Amino acid sequence: MSLLVDRYAPSPTSDLHLGNLRTALAGWLLTRSAGGRWLMRVEDLDTARVAAAGDAAPRQLADLKSLGMEWDGEPLWQSERLPAYAAAVAALGERTYPCFCTRREIAEASSAPHDGHRAYPGTCAGLGSEQVARLGRHRAAALRVRSEGVSFSVTDVHAGDVTEPVDDFVLLRADGAPAYNLAVVVDDMFQGVTRVTRGVDLKSSAPRQAWLTTMLGGIAPEYAHIGLVTNAQGSRLAKRDGAVTLADLSAVGLSQSDVLAMLSGSLGLGQCRTADEALAAMPAGSLPDDNFWAPATWDGEELVIQ
Repeated sequence: MSLLVDRYAPSPTSDLHLGNLRTALAGWLLTRSAGGRWLMRVEDLDTARVAAAGDAAPRQLADLKSLGMEWDGEPLWQSERLPAYAAAVAALGERTYPCFCTRREIAEASSAPHDGHRAYPGTCAGLGSEQVARLGRHRAAALRVRSEGVSFSVTDVHAGDVTEPVDDFVLLRADGAPAYNLAVVVDDMFQGVTRVTRGVDLKSSAPRQAWLTTMLGGIAPEYAHIGLVTNAQGSRLAKRDGAVTLADLSAVGLSQSDVLAMLSGSLGLGQCRTADEALAAMPAGSLPDDNFWAPATWDGEELVIQ
């Protein structure tokens, strides 16, 4: 049996909140309970938002360590991986094409978004060289991958098979920056990731990323999607919901052990006050029950399984 390799990949655009920490703990527990390696990746390609957040990256890493979630090896920084993304684009060759559409044009031409993703209708897929040259004099082009309408399936360890159509998604943004769907695939391949644990809001994008993995000659990982944390109104938890970061919770008198107890309790593991206690509470030789995968609600005082 091959070694399980998972990763946690926060974007350092703000401090981690309870929802981020819950997903991180779930991935750490699933990986460590299987004897696997848990890697760290800093997804810092959104340079404007990263700069605006100041030193969010070291704060995020420090928060994870303070809760006992140690990772293997050194963190991988996406900002240091630009040549790898360029090489992947080059390897795709004629399977890519320039796209001059604005977001508004795509919204007007395509169907309603599915799970936050608006499928590209293929407007620029058939442009000839003269049209590309003419449009390029007025607009910068994004670069899309040509999927040819394929559907692709992945395995989610809890939800089972997930099958979705793959549209012609963006690889490079119009400013030349690597898009998320490209960078995450290239880096998962580089780090030897065999399972991706993350929030359930990204489940529908898994087939798209797995398909690209195969196009680049890799083996698609399996996935483990965890329910999100919402506020009392049912919206996805955010910093505006009050004391939701580790620093905020500390300021109102909650220790790291208190936070661990809340997180582990919201995963159905009981009030464990250290990461190692939560690891000991994981079932041996099987996946956790449905509570582990369920969403949770933060009511301002505690996390409650939905």
